Amino acid sequence: MRIDKFLKNSRIIKRRQLAKEACEKGRVFLNGKLAKPSFEVKVNDEIEVVFGKSNLKVRVLNLLEGSKKANAEQMYEVINE
Repeated sequence: MRIDKFLKNSRIIKRRQLAKEACEKGRVFLNGKLAKPSFEVKVNDEIEVVFGKSNLKVRVLNLLEGSKKANAEQMYEVINE
């Protein structure tokens, strides 16, 4: 699954276009490397998203297509550093 689609389906970012723009502006990292919107996400990958002054780091647990709001949180776990 593409990283921009994962961010939208997991509801980390509200819309896919915003996820794509975040990747293009260098605010999304996949396994420590700058991510382009087309990068493929796999289970156990680590994604870091920079939101202004705060960062969100998550580990991918599941890849669900068209997930519901209740299932979105099952797609990732937040990693505290």
